[in-house]
Formats: sequence, C-alpha cells, structure tokens
Amino acid sequence: VAAANRGDDTAFTALYDRHAPYCMKLAMRFAGEYELACDAVQDTFTYFYQKFPGFTLTAKMTTFLYPAVKHNALAVKKKSKRAQGDHDSEALLGVAGGEQDPANQEESGDLRALLAQLSDGHREVLMLRFNDGLLLEEIAEMLQIPLGTVKTRVHHAVKKLREDPNIKKFFFG
Repeated sequence: VAAANRGDDTAFTALYDRHAPYCMKLAMRFAGEYELACDAVQDTFTYFYQKFPGFTLTAKMTTFLYPAVKHNALAVKKKSKRAQGDHDSEALLGVAGGEQDPANQEESGDLRALLAQLSDGHREVLMLRFNDGLLLEEIAEMLQIPLGTVKTRVHHAVKKLREDPNIKKFFFG
C-alpha cells in the first residue's frame, strides 16, 4: 500500500494479484454469473485504484474490499436484470469458482435450496463464517454491524437449517 501510494504501479498490480481471487469469489456469490462477477471485480479495483495516492488502510484488506465487491456485484446484477427485463427477486446464492463438476450439481442445487430459505442477512453471515472462515468480530467489522447482531444471525440461521429434514443428507449421506 505504501509503495502504491508513492505511485508504484507494480505495487498496485501486486495488490490486485493477491486480492483478485478473493474478490472474484465474493462477486460470484453476489452476482451469480461469471461475466457479471468479472465486471464487479473490475469496478472494485477501479474504485480502489482511484484511492491512490493517499489511501490509508485501517483494517485488513479483505475487510476494506468486501463492501465494495458486494456493492458492485449487486449493482451489476441489478443492471443486468434491468437490461434483460428480468425483475424477479431471486436470492443471490452464487457459488465461487467456475465450472462445477456435473456429479456435484444436484447436491449444490439442493444446498442452494436450503440456503434460499434464509434471509439475505442470515445467509450472508453464514457464508462469511463457514464458507470464508471469518471470525465473528471480522464479520461485524466487515458488514459494519454490531457483534451481537452477527452472533444472533449465525445462531438463527443455523437453527433454521437444523430444523430442515433435508440438511441431514449433507452431513450423514
């Protein structure tokens, strides 16, 4: 960050190379389509680049990038839906990564259906906690919500999933 603040473009490239995969994973989660996720990541790094010189990192880089990626991914998804005339309110459940193994598509679809039962807020904290492995404190900082709210959302999301009889097949076959 210090080198990028001094105008070193190779330093910014290094920041991009280090954090673009994380951003792409998040963008896929919120945008749901590869092309839209690419646009969101590009918009995020354009925004980030404009912060230099003078950028001060006050938290982890992932904490800084998360809200920007989320906002950009949701914005490109909304813009795409408007352009296509598709106004449904389908939940954003994108799975990180490109092509899926055909053998896992059915299981992935079943898991998506289970997660679709959750509100956006509950699903988001659950994915950050268990998919991304973040600490509750990190999630609170990233989403800019109280730690107690994060704990409550995780608790209620897990409770709701446990109540679904289909969840057992993901853990017990």
